[in-house]
Amino acid sequence: MTAVRSSYSLRSRLLLWLLLPLLAIGLLALFDSYRSAREIADEISDRVLAGSALAIAERIFVNDDGSLEVDIPYVALEMLTSSAEDRVFYRIEGAEAEFITGYRQLAVPDETDRTERDTLFANARFRGEPIRIAVLPGAASSDTVSLTYRVIIAETTNARAKMARDILLRSAVRQAVLIATAVLIVWIAVTLSLRPLYRLQEAVGRRSPDDLRPIEHRVPGEVSGLVLTINDLVRRFGSSISALRNFTANASHQLRTPLTVMRTQLEIANRAATPDERQAALKETDEAIGEAERVLSQLLVLARLDSTDQGDVAGRRCDLADVSRQVCQDLIAGNLSPDIDLGYEGPEHLAARGDAVLMREMLRNIIENSLRHGGRPIEITVRLRAEDGRAVLEIEDDGSGIAPSERQSVLQRFERGGDTASEGSGLGLAIAHEIAALFGGTLDLATPESGKGLLVRIGFAAA
Repeated sequence: MTAVRSSYSLRSRLLLWLLLPLLAIGLLALFDSYRSAREIADEISDRVLAGSALAIAERIFVNDDGSLEVDIPYVALEMLTSSAEDRVFYRIEGAEAEFITGYRQLAVPDETDRTERDTLFANARFRGEPIRIAVLPGAASSDTVSLTYRVIIAETTNARAKMARDILLRSAVRQAVLIATAVLIVWIAVTLSLRPLYRLQEAVGRRSPDDLRPIEHRVPGEVSGLVLTINDLVRRFGSSISALRNFTANASHQLRTPLTVMRTQLEIANRAATPDERQAALKETDEAIGEAERVLSQLLVLARLDSTDQGDVAGRRCDLADVSRQVCQDLIAGNLSPDIDLGYEGPEHLAARGDAVLMREMLRNIIENSLRHGGRPIEITVRLRAEDGRAVLEIEDDGSGIAPSERQSVLQRFERGGDTASEGSGLGLAIAHEIAALFGGTLDLATPESGKGLLVRIGFAAA
């Protein structure tokens, strides 16, 4: 028993291919959103931090002793401590890092150790916590002296991180809603798009085994090629079934007579009173067996023709000269009677469109038709020539021939013309005609120039 490969869901596969890129893009977008959120949070907080540093710097002055003094405006620090999560540290130092006031342990990173009027920012750690530092260099002057100083102010980064997380969370929610909406839309769209396939499945499922009509339901363009292929397969399957039915019907009809003859002759042989009568009955039985073999062979050829599509054999080629010589040699080797003259006239090789096996059957049926119905003595000539780009095969005999009025009817199956008393199934010329048509050839019946007998002319496209 052949194992059936497991199926998969087209909807699930489409959703997977959609979801994976969306998730990747969403993660990249979240990463970019987080980075942007941190930049925005730093920019906002740095402005407040720089404002606090500037407010403190404005309260630094040179006292009467010629040293720096500062009156810390605590409102500047309160701007930073508006968030209960953060703490603020500051340090005021003079020239050469002379400590004036604030947190003595608050260190300034090396990358900010420059003397510029612009506020400098850096990230550091203080008392085990991450902090953001703003450094504002400046100078205070009196009538007699000018002293440089640096305002160093820092705050913990909890508020910044919380702001970045809030922005990231809102962005993540939007991304999740977008992805969920896209998945829902694709799910609905795929479901609606697959409805024609479901209807097609139901329509095909309702058909009976004998209903081999082509599928004519309207389907999406993406599966129209599949439907066409299925229709072609159904057509071939129908041809095979039709050929099998024809073969069964024809075999039961055509073999009934030979079988009846065999049964009758065997009964006569059993009741024969003399050896001569028994021998005659056995001879009749043997001839009936030969007739049954011939009819069965012809029926098998017809079954093959019925199940063969013209497109399947369109590209086949064969050497028609070699086939013709071989058929004549096989028949001559079969001990033809002395009153039969069979010969071949033609080139050594001539390629034509066709199948060698079917061409052999075609030629053999035509010759055997002449042998069976042409009378005795008889002369049969097989001629082959190239003419106007075609391979022309002629089989001419000088037998009794066929009346012109019957030449079209004898090309049909089981038609023997007016010679109904003669032996035969009426299949020989019909088989030849159908084989010629299968390969795009033509078969015509005519009277030879001698005015006696039959001329079968077949034309094929030369290879």
